[in-house]
Amino acid sequence: MSVEALQSFLALAIGFSVAGLMSTGYQLVAAQPASFRMLQQGPGATAFAAVPFLIFAAPFIITRTIVRGGRAGKQRVEIVMMATIIAGFWSLMSGTVVVLGFNALQGVIR
Repeated sequence: MSVEALQSFLALAIGFSVAGLMSTGYQLVAAQPASFRMLQQGPGATAFAAVPFLIFAAPFIITRTIVRGGRAGKQRVEIVMMATIIAGFWSLMSGTVVVLGFNALQGVIR
């Protein structure tokens, strides 16, 4: 396994971990699961604050929605596959941002 593949895998895992941590933390505080409906509250501070949260929590929300839909009934394989690819890519990108943030923070601390 190459170094780049390992870095990508770790960024993917960190992205999913951060998404799960943020979504679970939101559910703990708000007593309801996080969803994309947070953006439908109209223009204002709440919707504006939901955007950065959803940027990092989206992979978990997408995966949770697909898993719940699969339990409720039969879902098409194409939809599940596409949602998995989107959640994985999104997690890879957000995980890369988190890793870059950690690296920048480490440079500031030294």
